[in-house]
Amino acid sequence: MTVKRSYTLRDIIFIALIGIFCGAIFFGTDIIYNFLKLGLSALGLGPVANDLLLGLWMIAGPLAAMVTQKIGASILAETIGGAVEALLGGQFGASAILSGFIQGFGNELGFAFTGYKRFDKLGLLFSTITSTIVTFAWSLFNEGYGSYKIGFLLLLVFVRFLSIGFFAGVVVYWVNKLIERSGITHRD
Repeated sequence: MTVKRSYTLRDIIFIALIGIFCGAIFFGTDIIYNFLKLGLSALGLGPVANDLLLGLWMIAGPLAAMVTQKIGASILAETIGGAVEALLGGQFGASAILSGFIQGFGNELGFAFTGYKRFDKLGLLFSTITSTIVTFAWSLFNEGYGSYKIGFLLLLVFVRFLSIGFFAGVVVYWVNKLIERSGITHRD
């Protein structure tokens, strides 16, 4: 399968709608994050909350890539989602936009490794792996993960991989299947 590099109006609309809808989900995830972090902090595991929920914050990119099969769709949808989260008053403010870009870039790398030919389970697996690596590197730099001991870091990266794999992998795969069955993404 050859990916058309140019965007159609339909592609732009899908990416925008996915970003907007997911941005609202991201805002809701912010609220869940606060309660989860509070509970886990009592056990000395507060940072695990971020990694448990990160997959929810990363569903826009792979979904947009799967639906449109366009280069850059992951970055655009995640960045739009971050902007919507910020505009809704999310606690991370404008930094959600930068996080969205970084998360989208991580997702995008997975599809790039397939030459943009695999918008399927394998593409999502690669996207999960690359986005785990990219976002974890960002967390080491931006969120102070570098001060944690190696055992705790291994726990965090494992939890992050599972979260991204489930939400941005498995859930996105099945949502995409439902969208395909609806017929609205019929490709000419």
